[in-house]
Amino acid sequence: MNIYDFDETIYDSDSTKDFYFYCLKKYPKILLSVPRMAWAFLLYILGVYTKTQFKEKMYRFLRYVPDIDKALENFWNINENKVKQWYRDRQKEDDIIISASPEFLLEPICKRLGIKHLIASRVDKKTGLYTGENCWGEEKVKRLYEDFPDAVCEEFYSDSLSDTPLA
Repeated sequence: MNIYDFDETIYDSDSTKDFYFYCLKKYPKILLSVPRMAWAFLLYILGVYTKTQFKEKMYRFLRYVPDIDKALENFWNINENKVKQWYRDRQKEDDIIISASPEFLLEPICKRLGIKHLIASRVDKKTGLYTGENCWGEEKVKRLYEDFPDAVCEEFYSDSLSDTPLA
């Protein structure tokens, strides 16, 4: 099996960032969440909040999206073309995508691409609340072995040094 990071690896951008700005254009009421997000970011930079705590506050913007499933469908209609062709050319049936982005965000594109194995951050798509930790760094390794205890990786692809533990 081959293991891939998603953002900036097989997707030509950061999907969370792209989805946030897509939603911001469609639902300007999201601007109401910016002060809380900025405060949470400051607390994260100061070491008061963990990455998971910061992201949970950031994802509060989802509360202003009236139909999240429709927003996801429309978002991927526009952004599916950002999945890099080199990945499409080498994709295998047993590929594993492992990402810090939320499952709810990546599930639709994985389904479209025929990717059966997705490991990502568990975030409630209506509230932005996490179940567990952000799937990042050592957490990716933990989650991989929880889901695939006998995993044998043939090839690994990532753009980030934070994936060194997984590599």
